Amino acid sequence: MTDWHGYHPPSRPIRVEGGLTLRSKRGDIAQTWWSRRFLEVLESFGMAGRLARGRSYARTGQVMSLSLSTSLVVALVTGTRPEPYRARIGVRKFSDEDWRRIEHALADRAIFAAKLLAGEMPPEIEDVFADLGLTLFPSTMRELHMDCTCPDWEVPCKHLAATCYLLAESFDTDPFEILAWRGRSREDLLDRLRDLRAPIPAEPAEPTPDPEDSFADFWARPKVAEVVPDVAESTTRRPDALLDQLEPLVVDGRSVTDALRPLYRRIAKP
Repeated sequence: MTDWHGYHPPSRPIRVEGGLTLRSKRGDIAQTWWSRRFLEVLESFGMAGRLARGRSYARTGQVMSLSLSTSLVVALVTGTRPEPYRARIGVRKFSDEDWRRIEHALADRAIFAAKLLAGEMPPEIEDVFADLGLTLFPSTMRELHMDCTCPDWEVPCKHLAATCYLLAESFDTDPFEILAWRGRSREDLLDRLRDLRAPIPAEPAEPTPDPEDSFADFWARPKVAEVVPDVAESTTRRPDALLDQLEPLVVDGRSVTDALRPLYRRIAKP
């Protein structure tokens, strides 16, 4: 209904069955330091007042779905119209080279690798990013991109604000979603940290000789290689074989070699 001044009374959002709701029904929403840090960053951009508008949406289940992928969060939020609005929050992902430096820096500090492997986010992790010239959370509004299909031109609208609160609470449950938002999934990061922290296998050592064996080898007679003749010796010995090595000897037309052969054989007999 519209009065003659053109004023549109606020309409109530359409109730949603089975929507996503915040665990906290009153008071603070974020429970861990990293999810609180995320909301503090958004509030530092001057969004505190507008974020508060989305609390009731987040607590009454107006957000129908929430999905997070590399650099983008997408939510479907039901408002005053039957068709849900699509709210998107984008952030710059780190490059492969940035992640290579991040992984090496985290692997160099045993406490970071251990806590991440245990599903925790050590507070000092922000210092690791800072030392590399990076920030875990967006440092300026230029690193964030928010849009919604609703007609509200202000950012964040109620639908985006509700998405931010549910996103913060999902960070409470799984801190790796922050890193996945920046471009590295839990599985890929943990596998990389395990590989970087795996001990380098030592080269096999040369076996140490036994001193007793060394002394025994020193005094032992060296082995002589067996000499194998090129031509096997004849099994039958010929005493006149020497005559075969001489030039034929002939005197008066008679072979002296043939005459000596019976003599050699006779002498060789026992």
